[in-house]
Amino acid sequence: MRYIKEFYRFLKHIYSSRELLITLIKNDFRKQYLGSYLGLVWAFVQPLAFIMVIWFVFEIGFRAGPSTHGAPFFLYLISGMIPWFFISNAFTSATGAVVNNSFLVKKVSFRVSILPLVQIGSALIIHFALVGFVIVAFLLYGYMPTIYWLQLPFYILCSVVLLLGLSWLTSAVRVFVKDIGNFIAVLMQIGFWATPIFWSMDMIPEKYQWILKLNPAFYIVDGYRNSFINGSWFWEHQNTTIYYFGLTLFCLAVGALVFKRLRPHFGDVL
Repeated sequence: MRYIKEFYRFLKHIYSSRELLITLIKNDFRKQYLGSYLGLVWAFVQPLAFIMVIWFVFEIGFRAGPSTHGAPFFLYLISGMIPWFFISNAFTSATGAVVNNSFLVKKVSFRVSILPLVQIGSALIIHFALVGFVIVAFLLYGYMPTIYWLQLPFYILCSVVLLLGLSWLTSAVRVFVKDIGNFIAVLMQIGFWATPIFWSMDMIPEKYQWILKLNPAFYIVDGYRNSFINGSWFWEHQNTTIYYFGLTLFCLAVGALVFKRLRPHFGDVL
C-alpha cells in the first residue's frame, strides 16, 4: 500500500511538472538527432534498414517465413519489430539516464526519478512515427482500420509503465555498477531472439510455450499483432494479461524502493 501511495505522489509530481518533463524530452530528442547532417533521418534509417534485412533474408532468401495467420510476412514482421525497437531503445537509454545527466542529479530541488521517464518519452516520439509507418503499410496492403486498433494506446501504456519500473532499478544500480549497461545490451540481444518477432510461437512445442511467454516483451509484441492482424482484445488473453500486470507492479515496487534507497548516494559517486 505504501508503494502505491508513493507511485501516486510520483504521478502527481509528473502532472505538476509536465512542462519541465516535456522540455527535457524535447532537449534530449534534439541532442540525439539534430546534431548530425541527416538529423532525424537516422532515427528511422536504422530500424527500417534492419527490418528490410530481416524481411529479405527470410522472405526472399530462405523463403522460409513463419506461419503468420494469413498476413503477409512483411506485415507480421513490422507489427512485432516496431514495439521491440521501442522497448529495446527506451530501456537501454533509460538505464543510463542518471549517469548521463549528472549535472541535474546534483541539483537539490530536482526530482531525479523523472530522468528515466525523459528517456522513455524521447524514444516514444520515434515510436509514434514508426507506428504511423506500420498503419500506412497495412493500409497499402489493403487492410482497413478495425476497432481493435484502438487498443494500441493500452499496449503502449503497458510498455511505458513496465519500462519505468525496470529503468528505476537499472539506472540507480548503473551509478554504482558500470557493467550494468553492458549487461542490459546483452540482455536485449538475447531478448530479440527469444521474442517471436520474425518467428512464430507455433514453431515451439505447446508444452514449452509458457516459458517464452514469461518474457514480458512477448505480451507487448503479441498485443500489437492482436490489434493489427488477429483481431482480439487484451482481456481475451486473461492469463498473460494478469501475469504482465503482476510483473509490472512488482517491477514498479522494487524499482521505486531501490531508487529511493540509492538516491541519497548519487551525488557522492557522480
